[in-house]
Amino acid sequence: MHAIADPTIDCLVAGPDGSTAAVEVCHLSQRIQGRTTLHDVSFSVAPGEVVAIVGGSGAGKTTLLETMIGIRPAAGGAVRIAGAHDRSDISYVPQDDIIHRDLPLARTLRYAAQLRLPAGTPVGVVDRTVDETLAALDLTARANVRVGSLSGGQRKRASIAVELLTRPAVFFLDEPTSGLDPATAREVLRLLRRLAEDGTTIVLTTHSPTDIDLCDRIVFLARDGYLAFVGSPAEARQYFETTDLTVAYERLALEDTPETWAQRFAAVREPAPPAPSRAAPRDPVAPRRVGPLRQWAVLTRRSADLLFRNRLTLAVLVGSPALVIAMMAVLFRPGAFDSAAVTTGEATQTVFWLAFAGFFFGLTYGLLQIVGEMAILRRERMAGLHATSYVGAKVAVLTPVLLLVAVGMLAVLRALDRLPAASGSVYAALLVTLVLESLAALALGLLASASVTNAAQATLALPMLCFPQVLFAGAIVPVPDMAGPGQVMSVGLANRWAFESLGRALRLDQLVPLGSQHAAFTGTPVVGWTVLAAFTVALLAATVAVVARRAPA
Repeated sequence: MHAIADPTIDCLVAGPDGSTAAVEVCHLSQRIQGRTTLHDVSFSVAPGEVVAIVGGSGAGKTTLLETMIGIRPAAGGAVRIAGAHDRSDISYVPQDDIIHRDLPLARTLRYAAQLRLPAGTPVGVVDRTVDETLAALDLTARANVRVGSLSGGQRKRASIAVELLTRPAVFFLDEPTSGLDPATAREVLRLLRRLAEDGTTIVLTTHSPTDIDLCDRIVFLARDGYLAFVGSPAEARQYFETTDLTVAYERLALEDTPETWAQRFAAVREPAPPAPSRAAPRDPVAPRRVGPLRQWAVLTRRSADLLFRNRLTLAVLVGSPALVIAMMAVLFRPGAFDSAAVTTGEATQTVFWLAFAGFFFGLTYGLLQIVGEMAILRRERMAGLHATSYVGAKVAVLTPVLLLVAVGMLAVLRALDRLPAASGSVYAALLVTLVLESLAALALGLLASASVTNAAQATLALPMLCFPQVLFAGAIVPVPDMAGPGQVMSVGLANRWAFESLGRALRLDQLVPLGSQHAAFTGTPVVGWTVLAAFTVALLAATVAVVARRAPA
């Protein structure tokens, strides 16, 4: 058994029939923001049982479940789960879907299996496991259907299928019937009942009294996490003196205090019979986990698959560069780099907007990459996913895209005579600059995407991150002519270093008059490349740290 909380606590709670329990909750307490939200909760779950944690709003159902599986470290007490070596062995389905909607069902399960099954599992075994899981959940006919096209009940079963791939002994679900119509909710509960009959232990939370009768036992919580009752649905009706368990909710909310309900149940609760042996059952050897490199390879394939299956994303990837190039072709005249056109400043402006385009594409490609799959990421991190593998996969998929965009911009602008005729080494330097800037911007976008809580916030972050890159890059006001705070701010902006590196590669110091801006284009672009590479490394490291904090393993 795996101890999620304090392993030194002697738990005297055995299974209801006196057998060794599949799950033991021993004197569990929890504090959130200085307030106690669980008070000395103890109960057990026997192997193959379906147990529901129920109670009104504010009773602490989800808090109890999250504390049991280790999402929230317990303030006191212990939880022991048979067969779990660590949190990666615990199967948990949160309220949100934990599958990508743009992939066919079988494909998304196959990616999940490659990440979760033991390292070295043959491809044939992976495929057979996926097929058997689909069959067990009556989803075989929907195997090739896009997940987003499934019904609500089918999507819930698909989320359950992801967890069922590893054939867990204990299964935790948070509100599995939430948002479903009554008929679909009963269908999901009957599915869980069938899994229990096959030997899987089920622990779930629910707010619906109609779910209770399909469970073996219920754990009733009063407000603020006080244990008010543990027993079968029939025993609950007898205890609360009602045939309608909705009345039990009302009594817990309106009669007496939560402490009184807890004391009342403690006074009548029969002590659990001792387990046949105090020695914990011997755990099997922990399976060899999939390593970070293998995870990165699987996630890279999945990210590429998602990228090219999402039509909106494809439209942005293709349409944005085409639109920006068209605007630059309309805005600037041919021959801007000829010596006769120097006084108009068009060469400098062309270089600046070329630099900003590289930044803009990297930022926009990264901004929605993580926030939209945070629920999936949290669950996969619990299952042992490395944050570095996850972030690295995003970079691996988007880097070739940004390279193609940079090549396309340079090729089209040169063909339209918006860039000068120059040697291959000059254009190689321009390409290196644009790719490095795009990668720095991509890393910034990924960091912002990992930091915000929803897509709307990510969208609002776009102008906030772009405006400084325009104002303080040195094209509107040369850096030496800025106020002191502006000069300091410009040091940390990728667009400034890309703008200067592009100008140095094109030798703009020979085209602009002597002065503050002339000095910015004197020298080699290598300085800017070094700064951009450092930005990329630092921002990616920060992204990994944020992912690890927001989605702890």
